[in-house]
Amino acid sequence: MRARDDSFLLYNVVMSYQQIIEIQTSGRATYNITQQIEDVVGAASLDTGLCHLFVQHTSASLMICENADPSVRSDIETFLSTLAPDGDPVYRHDDEGPDDMPAHIRSILTNMDLTVPVVQGRLGLGTWQGIYLYEHRTHPHRRRVVVTVFR
Repeated sequence: MRARDDSFLLYNVVMSYQQIIEIQTSGRATYNITQQIEDVVGAASLDTGLCHLFVQHTSASLMICENADPSVRSDIETFLSTLAPDGDPVYRHDDEGPDDMPAHIRSILTNMDLTVPVVQGRLGLGTWQGIYLYEHRTHPHRRRVVVTVFR
């Protein structure tokens, strides 16, 4: 009879850590939340795994974008404003103002979740990549992002 190899069993046990972060926005813009996510990954104490992010709102989204030149994010806003302009009369849903329906469209186009690898205990982002909360409403909001780190 062979002895059981517990190291295989221990390695394959799913471990997870979850935290909800809150971001106060000041209106439509992109907000760099990379460091806040990196802090959660560090608290998870996992060397290798995945970090999943989910924004709990229908008028804000998450994106991985260039973090060096802010004109990239400005150009994205210009592009989205042509696809989903505020106050367009074709929208019926405007309960909270002219930016209401465009905010929903923008969040669908830019995603409400992301998954990033965890490499050596840190986010496995490239040199010029950052994680951004994209607020699509023109007024300030408090946004919640669920961050789950698992192996």
